[in-house]
This record gives sequence, C-alpha cells and structure tokens, in this order.
Amino acid sequence: MTKVSCRKAFTKALEALASMDNNIFMICTDSRGSVTATGFAKKYPDQFIEAGIAEQNAVGIAAGLASVGKTAFVAGPACFLSARSYEQIKVDVAYNKTNVKIVGVSAGVSYGPLGGTHITLHDFAGMRALPNIEVFAPSDAVQTAFITNYMANHNGPAYMRSGRGDVNAVYDADELFDIHKAKTVIDGGDITLIACGEMVYPCIKAAESLKSKGISARVLDIFCLKPVDTESICKAALETKAIVTVEEHSIYGGLGELVCGIVAQHNPIPVRIMGFPDEEYKVGNSSELFNYYKLTSKDIAETARKLVN
Repeated sequence: MTKVSCRKAFTKALEALASMDNNIFMICTDSRGSVTATGFAKKYPDQFIEAGIAEQNAVGIAAGLASVGKTAFVAGPACFLSARSYEQIKVDVAYNKTNVKIVGVSAGVSYGPLGGTHITLHDFAGMRALPNIEVFAPSDAVQTAFITNYMANHNGPAYMRSGRGDVNAVYDADELFDIHKAKTVIDGGDITLIACGEMVYPCIKAAESLKSKGISARVLDIFCLKPVDTESICKAALETKAIVTVEEHSIYGGLGELVCGIVAQHNPIPVRIMGFPDEEYKVGNSSELFNYYKLTSKDIAETARKLVN
C-alpha cells in the first residue's frame, strides 16, 4: 500500500466534510503548507481563516466560532499549538467545553533538524492534564481520516497529533474503529507491545522479529490516550507476562506512565517504558534520532526479548 502522511489524510478528510457542511472551519497559523491545507483554503475560502504566527489568537478565534455553532479545527505545528497556546486551550476550549479541535502536525521529532524549539515531546502530558478534552494519536492515514470524521461529528474539545512524513499503512482502507477502544493489531500471549501514533508500525515489525525467535508478542494500538481504554490494558496485563510501551514522547507524562498507572492499580507485571529521556535532545532527522535514542523496531524487539527472558 502507498505511504501517505497523516497530515495529508487529515486535510483530505476535512475537505470532504467541509464540502457537505459549511459550519466546518479551519484556522491555520501561517502553516497551511505544513498542514497541507492549501487546497482547503482555495476550495473553501469562506470556511478558512489565516491567523498568522499567533497560536493564542487562533485558538481564541476557534472558541468564538464554536460559541455560535461552528465546528472549528485549529491546525498548525504541534510544538507551538501545544505550548504557546496552552492557556487558551485550557480556558477557552477545555474548561468551557467548546467545540474546538486542535490538530498538531509535525509532532514528536518530525522537526528534529530544527532543534529543541520545534520538538514536541510534551503534548500528551499537557493535554491529558486538562479536563473535558479527548486526546488522539493516529498510527496511519486510515486511522487519521476516521478520527477526523469522529471529531467533526462529535460536539466537544479534542486534540489530535500526527507526524510530518509519509507513513506505512497499519490498517486496510475499510478498517473501522471503536473510537475509545484500543485496537489489537497482532494478538500474542508472551508479551504486549503497547504503542500509539507512528510508533505502532515499528512495534508490528518488532513483533514479527520476535515471532521468528519463538516469542509471541501482542501489539496494542492506544490511538486514544484520553479517555484511555483501561480494560484492554488490564487484559494485556492479565494475559501476557510483561509489557513494553513505545512512544514518540518524553518518558514523563505520556503513554508509558499512563500504562504503568493502570497496571500498578489493577494487575502489576513488569513494564518497560521506551520513549525520549529527560535531556536536551540531539539535532537530526527522525530516523537519526530514533536510532540514537534506541526506538527502532530492532531496539523494541531486543527490549521485549530481554524482558520475557
């Protein structure tokens, strides 16, 4: 299957929705190129607003639109939307339950060559701490389109993050999802690999490698981090011997600590968190950084193998 970026899948899905509903608006922050929203802006100029490099204003505009019955999507680089406009998201969106969707693109280390100012390894922690807001991290284009459609039809705040580059398909084009339930991509009984976003595919490859060594690995896609599917995590803790979590996020406040909190309260088993450490990060492209911080499929498989043994 052809690789497609999640950001392109988002704008394609939103264009289709906007063609049927003139209450759907997109607000960009001098980022229509990064978001791949140029086509949306040309096709639906009356439903597109350019806020410029002013993320706080963009969120405020979206909240205002939502207050008069519009469905507002604010799209831009995740590093800026999740940090510079955090107070506006907290007050204008989350606390007031406005129908605003924050879509952060080029998240994680997608902008790695630009250095620490453009890296987004904090957004799960920040967004999960706010009330009333759902948090999503799709693993491929199919899932991104599904979540976009859900957000457009669900009345309430949401945050979705995606990377920048084209990604391998995890799901078939006609795959359906229960929006608040984790997806078991591969079943297994020895160990569970729990991932979200674009780290799901490396876990699939790791599971395939482990299978060749006689280790049966389950791959669980936690694409909705809030509200999280506690039941599936508890089931994994009950049915497998250990868990490895993998995320393109800091080891603090993300998927790993979320899983540990659930497992510790319900059925404690060994857990290893794979993510980015607490340090000033190196500069490099995604591939270089995944290799440096040992977040490749090979590293995932080795961590799982050691834990099982």
